[in-house]
Amino acid sequence: MNDEQLLRYSRQIMLPSIDIEGQQALLDSRVLIIGMGGLGSPVGLYLAAAGIGHMVISDFDEVDLSNLQRQIVHTTDSIGLSKVESAKQTFHAINPLIKITAINKKLEGDELLDQVKQANLVVDCCDNFETRFAINDACVEAKTPLVSGAAIRFEGQISVFDSRDEKCPCYNCLYPRDGAVTQSCSENGVIAPITGIIGSMQALETIKVLTGAGESLQGRVLLLDGLSMEWQSMQLPRNPKCPTCSNNKFKD
Repeated sequence: MNDEQLLRYSRQIMLPSIDIEGQQALLDSRVLIIGMGGLGSPVGLYLAAAGIGHMVISDFDEVDLSNLQRQIVHTTDSIGLSKVESAKQTFHAINPLIKITAINKKLEGDELLDQVKQANLVVDCCDNFETRFAINDACVEAKTPLVSGAAIRFEGQISVFDSRDEKCPCYNCLYPRDGAVTQSCSENGVIAPITGIIGSMQALETIKVLTGAGESLQGRVLLLDGLSMEWQSMQLPRNPKCPTCSNNKFKD
């Protein structure tokens, strides 16, 4: 690290659980963030500021007026721009020292798997279950840690799924693929600070996993009720019959 980096990241480096080694781990990391909306905004802002060396951001949408209530990475002047281009400009304004790759399309199939394999960690900030299951499949196959968050109405949840650990559950252990859960913000609404809270926690869990600081949310799901401001922590064991992480096709 040069003098500018040492000064920029000094408050993190002061932390015993981060130190120089942890900061260097962040600088050496490649993180894939899927979704530049309500969750992806705080995730990307904090990870850019924290010094993730290479951020790969993916989204296929353009900035719309209705986004601005919660998607704080974008501004009124960004309306009509692709979300990844708008976000890239903001992230680089915060930290010009990092590399940002913007993918202005939906990652699917082999292309999604290739990006997941290249990443040290994936942050799921999307807003639909089809994409979430596809991301989970790719992360299980590639054995890439996944930080998953969701927000709707006044409610949020977050967990970490790390397939490098054979005992760790995956997203499919938490939700089945039967289509029973199909709620979205566009249909049910969401209060803006909930996305900020969950997205900020996703950024924190990302930093913890990459640096080894503390204990991650692996094997647990945190649930937030914003109306009562109560948190619940739920243990999530691996499902031995999970069609994704217990499937032999993903094993060496």
